Amino acid sequence: MKLTEIFRLVWLNLSSNKFKVILTSTGIIVGAATIMLVIAIGTGGREEVAEQFKNLNAGAVDITYEYQGTDFGSRGGGAPGGGMPAGGMTGGMPDFGGGGMLGGMPGSGQEASNTERITLSTDDLEDILTFVPGVDEGCLSFTTTSTIDGGELDDSISATVAGVQSNYASLSNLELALGEFLDDDNDTYKDKVCVLGYDTAREIFGSVYDAYDGTVYIDNRPYQVIGILNQVGTVASGISPDDAIFIPYETGLKYLAGNNVSPTLTVIAEDVSNVETVITNIETVLAESYPNAEFTITDAGSRMEAASASNDTLTMLLVCMAVIVFIVGGLGIMNVLFVSVKERTNEIGILKAIGCSKKDILVEFLLEASCTSLVGAILGVMLALGLTPALEYFGITVSLSVSGGVLSLVFGVLTGTIFGFYPAYQASSLIPVEALNHE
Repeated sequence: MKLTEIFRLVWLNLSSNKFKVILTSTGIIVGAATIMLVIAIGTGGREEVAEQFKNLNAGAVDITYEYQGTDFGSRGGGAPGGGMPAGGMTGGMPDFGGGGMLGGMPGSGQEASNTERITLSTDDLEDILTFVPGVDEGCLSFTTTSTIDGGELDDSISATVAGVQSNYASLSNLELALGEFLDDDNDTYKDKVCVLGYDTAREIFGSVYDAYDGTVYIDNRPYQVIGILNQVGTVASGISPDDAIFIPYETGLKYLAGNNVSPTLTVIAEDVSNVETVITNIETVLAESYPNAEFTITDAGSRMEAASASNDTLTMLLVCMAVIVFIVGGLGIMNVLFVSVKERTNEIGILKAIGCSKKDILVEFLLEASCTSLVGAILGVMLALGLTPALEYFGITVSLSVSGGVLSLVFGVLTGTIFGFYPAYQASSLIPVEALNHE
């Protein structure tokens, strides 16, 4: 039998049982939609992770301290700025041995009141930059919530105010839409100047251009706007740049935070692969300055990896679910084909009697299974496209792709073909005489 004649028989059988074809392919519809959405959600998740961390340097290490009322608040004795840590360093620093200090000074550390707060300072930053190998640069920053007024605001609002040092923008890969970022002189002279996040500038002044060189009132004190950041839409070092107001670090300490500040000390490891060693050395330096204190040290690379791992785990779970759905759909097609073979035994006997070979019967039933699953896969892709707006409405990042649609179709057809093979083989193996006499 010619292939065109086989296709014609397949078309006649399928077109005369449209509703049956759709019901048979229900599992394939769900499986194909799931596969396409899994790929789209997985791709969207990776894009979201990349977007979320694009403003973080992969070698960034953040150091914070949470006051617990039991730690020692004074810096240890020894060299200025906390001294060289005793007992040597990891990563190539010399071992001064026996608790000795740089210059031979003692390093026992003086215990302070257990209620005194620990506040990381520029001295701690300089200690780390000086005594920790492989550290490029660093800065201090803190955030607080303050009352903001000015511009076109009818009523005051609350906003995040970040006290940062001049190199914060470069460390966080922030770019300016207008003006310039804070400089060292602003910090030295405690200038009342600020840089606005993109969304904050629009909220206060109505537009980015109107915000430049304007005046905002932070806790009723006037600050001149010297710059506006480009829109970022992500979080950098715990701060959402679009919604924040950046002021000089020392200015923030003087007018906003006072002695109750809990700053974040951020340093950049020169070699991303050496971050763990850098963290170990930082812990050694801080332990010398603050005996018995426990600091929280996190690195951007680990956060990126954790977020990516979570996304990969979710994607794998969804893939497993899609595979299960496909198997269920394939079993459904197999079951329907078994029934179809029973119902069409006489037809098979007639086809064999007029000269159709075993191969012709096998190909016909396989094509019916494949076409049924193809219809289901196409409907599944259409279902996925229809569900995408609903998923995006609930905040799920979905990135549809042509490759995802093609893969869904391929999986659908393969499922139908694989699960349809045995019923097709069974149909092709019928003995013509017995098939013709079947009732």
